[in-house]
Amino acid sequence: MPRPVALLALLALLPAAAAQEPAAVTLRWYGQSFFQLETSGKQLVVFDPHAIPAFGTPRVNADVCLVSHPHNDHAQPEVLGEKGRVFLGVTTSPDGKKTDWARVDEKVKGTRVRTVATYHDTTTGMTRGKNAAWVVEADGLVFCHLGDLGHELSPDQAKAIGPVDVLMVPVGGIYTINGEQAKKVVDQLRPKRFVVPMHYGVPGFDDLAGPEEFLGEFKTVRRTTDTNELVIPVDAKAPEAPTVVLLGWKKAEAAPKKK
Repeated sequence: MPRPVALLALLALLPAAAAQEPAAVTLRWYGQSFFQLETSGKQLVVFDPHAIPAFGTPRVNADVCLVSHPHNDHAQPEVLGEKGRVFLGVTTSPDGKKTDWARVDEKVKGTRVRTVATYHDTTTGMTRGKNAAWVVEADGLVFCHLGDLGHELSPDQAKAIGPVDVLMVPVGGIYTINGEQAKKVVDQLRPKRFVVPMHYGVPGFDDLAGPEEFLGEFKTVRRTTDTNELVIPVDAKAPEAPTVVLLGWKKAEAAPKKK
């Protein structure tokens, strides 16, 4: 084959080779319980956006925004560059005196989002109110964000959440479950791939306990505090045991507008 023809043939193969890159989803943490999940199709799902100054008031975009409960450090969709569809796991009456679970189960462009009713405390909501765990199904994976869970799960709650690949769990205690309790919740749900601790104290925002009590409960811990991203190949085989990943948090720049 003449060299120019061979070169053209090689160039023609490059886009096809690029298209064969393994599909992946990316989970980004912005402090407290604020995450952005980017699917392989570039759909953006945001959990519990906040405006806590210590974390730099991150501004990111969302196609779907999920709020676990109506507390200020979890329910600030206005900080997002683009909000997309906003779903509340717990709604508040017009007079602000009553709350109730929204019981969401919807699909948005192929991504399923649903709630499981839980509480923010061990007193069936009498102390800190109701909370919703979010279960998101995307790219064949199941992500569970427990919001401000304040208790171990009942068998019915664990069954309602179902199989989980990636679990985001609060570990800082005081207002939520602590590290020891969080380990028990992990054992209840048995996530297949990753456990990502959230809602714990960090330098500059240390009202909560740090993550060490929780991390000490596990043998396999990956500390990646130099990044706020966890990239998860969609088709990778699930390991024998999940990895606990300690992410760093990042002060995001103002979110660019989508083209």
